[in-house]
Formats: sequence, structure tokens, C-alpha cells
Amino acid sequence: MRVFEPARLGPKTLRNRTIKAATFEGRTRRGEVTDALVDFHREQAAGGVGMSTVAYCAVSPGGRVFRDCLVVGEDTRAGLTRLAEAVHHEGALVSAQLGHAGLVADSRSNRQKSLAPSRRLSAPGKGLVPAATSTDIARVTADFARAARLLVDSGFDCLEVHLGHNYLLSSFLSPNLNKRKDGYGGSITNRSRFPRDVLKSVRDAVGDEAAVIAKLNMVDGVAKGLTLDDSLEAARLIEADGALDAIELTGGSSLLNGMYFFRGDVPLEDFVKTQPRALAPVVRPFLKRILPTYPFEEAFFLPMARQFRAALDMPLILLGGVNKLATAEQALAEGFGFVAMGRALLREPNLVAQWEAGTKTDGVCIHCNRCAPTIYSRAGTSCVERSPAAQAQS
Repeated sequence: MRVFEPARLGPKTLRNRTIKAATFEGRTRRGEVTDALVDFHREQAAGGVGMSTVAYCAVSPGGRVFRDCLVVGEDTRAGLTRLAEAVHHEGALVSAQLGHAGLVADSRSNRQKSLAPSRRLSAPGKGLVPAATSTDIARVTADFARAARLLVDSGFDCLEVHLGHNYLLSSFLSPNLNKRKDGYGGSITNRSRFPRDVLKSVRDAVGDEAAVIAKLNMVDGVAKGLTLDDSLEAARLIEADGALDAIELTGGSSLLNGMYFFRGDVPLEDFVKTQPRALAPVVRPFLKRILPTYPFEEAFFLPMARQFRAALDMPLILLGGVNKLATAEQALAEGFGFVAMGRALLREPNLVAQWEAGTKTDGVCIHCNRCAPTIYSRAGTSCVERSPAAQAQS
């Protein structure tokens, strides 16, 4: 089967074509690389994936989603090295998702100013977020390059630059969020300038020592957001730049439509319970607005992703609701290079190994999405349907 064949990703070779997608682990208290974070990715690697992705690695303190996200720097270097070694010991490669949260950053929690393409009120930011100046853009671009170099020196095999979900780079692509009148706003060529410069800076920083990929929104899933046509054009421009080894296709907005990239049940009350009780009357209607219901479908991004497969020559990574071995095989047969999974592997970290052993063909994730609110729990992100015995054995 194609799924279990070794495959090249830039200068690296994965033992198979499966990737543990970046999903916030909730195991970086005070921004530290904890034993729990290392164990989380060790378990994913032992479960058979070709590569495991560490989520939400901020390139600067102001770029964190909130204060418990790690910042790639000298303070975290030793922990990151330990994590990479643990994953390698289990035979998998390790990737880091590099990003700046932009409008999604909680500036009060971070005690740092965030940035946006245009000055805008942000609910997650709890106030107005200023428009990035040309100096800010240059500094953030350098931050991405510095963080990428440090990660490679720490043993990481791949850098995934976050161009999705209306984080900072994604927000520059979005006409809904980017109202600039300078060379970074207006046409899709201008709106993609900053993200493309970041990708080129990361490639220049690491050369051929690591794979460089991007997680790119196909659409924002919100009114007046990034459209499919514009995203396709941005992808063509990115491909022509030659800085990337693959694009992972996604969609949606952590700022305005957080269910677009999940699909399935909306655990509204579980989310409300993570907030102070006094805020429930305000939080509940806000969450209802940004968490609309979308029925779950297997491989829900595949129909849209096929248009990128037809338009581009570079390797593409299919993400979104891959739970079945047959789905993965179908995607690879259609020309996708890899498949990435999130919730399916949170529920069953050894799913890929079971596929390969022939003991299972379908995952058992029920797409209740009750894992999402657990990112705020002390234990970290976890599947509430997974038995305590199974978790204890991991």
C-alpha cells in the first residue's frame, strides 16, 4: 500500500506517508517543553506515524496565542532537543509548526503587543490590535528565520510555517482583515508578499538541512475572507518562489470561524465551562457566533484540495477528517504526497501501526470535538472518549 511506503519530503525521508497534524497539546505550562509534551510526541511516533508535528511554536513572546505557549529560543532549546531525540528514537521524524498568532494572540495573557495587517478589534486579543509597520514586518520575518535555524540545530527535520486560520501571516492574505493601502495590501500578489518573504527567509536560514512546508488556508470560511481563487493564485506564487517542499491544505479562522477546520459536534457548554462563571452570559453568545455547526464528512477538505492538486506540481498534504485507511489510499492515488491526521490520532495514537498490521482499517473518533476544550485543562489536550486504561498504557 502507498500509505506505508517511505517518501521524500524535501531533503528528508519519512518512513511512511502519514503525519501527525499540529494540534495544540496543552502541555507547555509557562512555555516550557515539559516531560508530558515529550511523552505526547513519543507516543505518536511509537504509534507508527511518519512524522509528528509540535504545535504552536511561537517565533516571539508577542506571537504566542497565550502565555502557556512555548517560544522558540535559547530558553527552550534544550527541551526541544530532548523532544526531537525522543521522536527519532521511535523511528519517526519531527516537525515544528512555526507561527505568530497575530489577531488570535491574547495580548493581556502574553503581556506583549501583538500585530495585525490593519488596526482591528480582537476578541481573543481583548482589545485593539495595531497594524504592523514595515519595521514590525521585517522583525517578524527575521524572527521566523531565527526560530527555524534554532529548531534545525535542535534536531528538527521539518518546519511548518503557519499560513492558516487567520494567524498573522494568514490574516495578511485575507481581504476581510487586510485593509492596507501599501505594498502589503490590495491585490493577492501584495497580500501574499509578507507570507512569501517569511517562507523565503526560513528556507534561506535552513538551506537543505530540513524540509520546509506551509499550512495554507484554501478559504477562510467567513464573509469577505480569502477566496478559493485568491488562495490558488497565492499557492501558484509560492510554488514559483521555490522555497517550499510541500503545502498542507486547510481552511477556517480561529478568529471568526473555529469549526470550519473541525466539523462535527460543537461542545459549546464544555467551552463555556473553561471560562470564569461570571463571564458565561457574554461568552456563550460569542462562542455561538464563531463556532457554527458543520456536519462531519470523511476527508471534508478533499473536494476543495483537488483543485490545488490540479493547479500545482509541488507535493501537497491532505488534512481534514482522514480517519480511514481507504481514504488515505485514495488521496495518495489521486496524487497527494502525504495525509495528515489530528483527532483520529488523539483518540488512537497507534492507529497507523494498526493499519499497517492489518488489525484495523477505520479509526474510532466520533468527532464530538470535546477534545478541543481540554487544551485548557491541567492534564492537557486529550480525548474524553479514550479510556483511562488506554491512556495509562501509553
